[in-house]
Amino acid sequence: MMKRSEVRENVFKLVFCGDFHSMKEIPEQVDRFFEETALPDEEIGLTVFGEEDEAVIREKFTQVKDRIPELDARINEVARGWKTSRMGKAELAIIRLAVYEMLYDDEIPVGVAINEAVELAKKYGGEDASSFVNGILARLA
Repeated sequence: MMKRSEVRENVFKLVFCGDFHSMKEIPEQVDRFFEETALPDEEIGLTVFGEEDEAVIREKFTQVKDRIPELDARINEVARGWKTSRMGKAELAIIRLAVYEMLYDDEIPVGVAINEAVELAKKYGGEDASSFVNGILARLA
């Protein structure tokens, strides 16, 4: 079983990729993600996702995707001078996922959602992404 941070990172990747495809193409793109994404394993080289991990990632991605208009509205309420249409796609995907966790995932404390989003921003975002993501999410906390 994956750690929550690994699940979150894979959900982020799907949310990010979803911005480049039409809603009609998303199911095929999600299937392709799981077919083509392999995880390193010291003993056997590469391994695909376990069934349980894949189910959790698919479910969480679907929950985020289905709420994007609502999530974007919440983000736009607090993003002074930075509407979602102007945000970098990586930063926006990270923020959408974190806002979903803050509003709908009772298992994840708000502080954890923010901290994990900041870590994803450091890894995948631009130079100032972590402070930008932190600033937006802090206004929603």
